[in-house]
Amino acid sequence: MSTIDGFDHPLAGRYASPEMLRLFSPRHRYTTWRRTWLALAEAEKELGLEIPDEALVEMRAHLEVNDEDFARVTEYEKKTRHDVMSHLYAFADRAPAAKPILHLGATSCFVGDNSELMITRDALALVEKRLLAVIKALAVFAETWAAAPALGHTHFQPAQPTTVGKRACLWLQDFVLDLERLRFEVGRLLARGVKGTTGSQATFLDLFEGDDEKVRQLDRKVAEKLGFGATYPVTGQTYPRKVDAFVLEVLSGIGQSAAKMATDIRLLARLKEVREPMAASQIGSSAMPYKANPMRSERVGALARWLVNVARNAADTASNQWLERTLDDSANRRMALPEAFLTTDAILRILHNLADGLVVFPAMVRSNLMAELPFMASEAILMEAVRRGGDRQILHERLRVHARAATAAVLERGERNPFLGLVADDSAIPLESAELDALLDPAAFVGRAPRQVAEFLASEVGPLFEGMDDLPEARDLEV
Repeated sequence: MSTIDGFDHPLAGRYASPEMLRLFSPRHRYTTWRRTWLALAEAEKELGLEIPDEALVEMRAHLEVNDEDFARVTEYEKKTRHDVMSHLYAFADRAPAAKPILHLGATSCFVGDNSELMITRDALALVEKRLLAVIKALAVFAETWAAAPALGHTHFQPAQPTTVGKRACLWLQDFVLDLERLRFEVGRLLARGVKGTTGSQATFLDLFEGDDEKVRQLDRKVAEKLGFGATYPVTGQTYPRKVDAFVLEVLSGIGQSAAKMATDIRLLARLKEVREPMAASQIGSSAMPYKANPMRSERVGALARWLVNVARNAADTASNQWLERTLDDSANRRMALPEAFLTTDAILRILHNLADGLVVFPAMVRSNLMAELPFMASEAILMEAVRRGGDRQILHERLRVHARAATAAVLERGERNPFLGLVADDSAIPLESAELDALLDPAAFVGRAPRQVAEFLASEVGPLFEGMDDLPEARDLEV
């Protein structure tokens, strides 16, 4: 079958990075299987089992799965209908001296689950770097625009002013929380270790002739060889499937944060305050040449929706495990785990590109703010007029009447906001036009927003990058 006649998964063909695709590739997965078999054999030899040196030499020489190996596996699986045994036979063909001791005492989940945890660990490390890269780009943006006043919105209605940078810190805060949760889950990720078919380690106890301490050491040694500090102390045949649920909750959280940021950018683009980076030859619409659609943010929203829903599979799987083991997790996890990571990877790549090139239009930001600021300045006008001897209650009523009239002019007749002119012409309000204009300095209405940005970046964001020098660079989207 031609490649164009089969299904091309969009995550692989369009969105995810080569680095994340490699982690979930068949070659990497099955090479990782061979690493677990080698770790088991090495540890068993170190603890006294008769494992020939030649067996270990041959295993180490053939850890990387190649195309010929895959062809052998395909032929074996037609006969065995068992993927682990097919790979075991193919590895034994490469390392014949190890054939008698390969997989000694182990069950399929020793190979599959320990490998899955290793891949998860490495995939989380890549997600962490991509997330930090997004945070860093947003931090630069927030610092640049920390003091630029902008109209705030609640319910997408005009509200008390904020700053462009402070708004970006709302996005940053979400991602910082996601990073904290990610690091927490990474910190408690363990190996499954060597637990046997139902988790009792009975086979290994038999191998070591009842030596309980050697079985404990075997479990610990294998974990260390696979790069883990410890193993889950109690398991059935599999590692606790709640671990997958915890990990995918982290990825779902990143998707939630990404969707919120992308939605905000789409709203701000409609207000003409910001625009996504645009390629020189980018086409916004096949019918409307003037279009500059927020395609990056829309793609983030679409992928985030997928991610949040894919992540739910892990919770459903964890809740449906029977006693020591049931196989209805397998097919689901083959799809849910890779797709969740590949989708997260795609989202963060797009966000990095977006945050690194986000364009602000200061004139439109100011225009939108100034169209609403007169109403928001009414309290300041009231206070100043009272200080000049006016009656607070009379002044309040006059301002209310003028606000109603100005609203009607804007909404019903499409006029510019006439509120300040109405106030200036009212003899009951002791303020001239120039004095009213002086009360409308936008910077006077943003409170501590600029200082909040500086404090947040210094105390919460800056320390996150300690020891993280090799962050990915922002790249243009390929599609």
